[in-house]
Amino acid sequence: MGIFSAIIGNAGSISHEDLLKKYDKLLIHGESIELGFKLIRDTFIFTDKRLILIGVQGITGSKTEYKSISYKSISRFSIETPGTFDLDAELKIWISSEQEPSITIQFNKSVNVYEVQKVLAHHVLK
Repeated sequence: MGIFSAIIGNAGSISHEDLLKKYDKLLIHGESIELGFKLIRDTFIFTDKRLILIGVQGITGSKTEYKSISYKSISRFSIETPGTFDLDAELKIWISSEQEPSITIQFNKSVNVYEVQKVLAHHVLK
């Protein structure tokens, strides 16, 4: 992920090896990581069982929130592809019956948003 993308708040891909090295302790037996993205200090991980949102808090970054969202609680989602002038893609996720999206993630152009949608659709539409 480039420095400019990090400054404007767009998520970029993280390698599978880096995700396992840093977040293996969050996984249950038999759970595997499929995709992961970094947004400045926050991380989004799609596993084969759930979506994990990791939010680093505070000035020092010593406090971290780990939010786990089961795929069955996701009622709908949308992707928006990059345009000519708007270069970032966007993923919106609605939890249960909420009117507004619970989660909105912007991705830089290096992320294949169709692949993100495919993984999410695979788990949500089971």
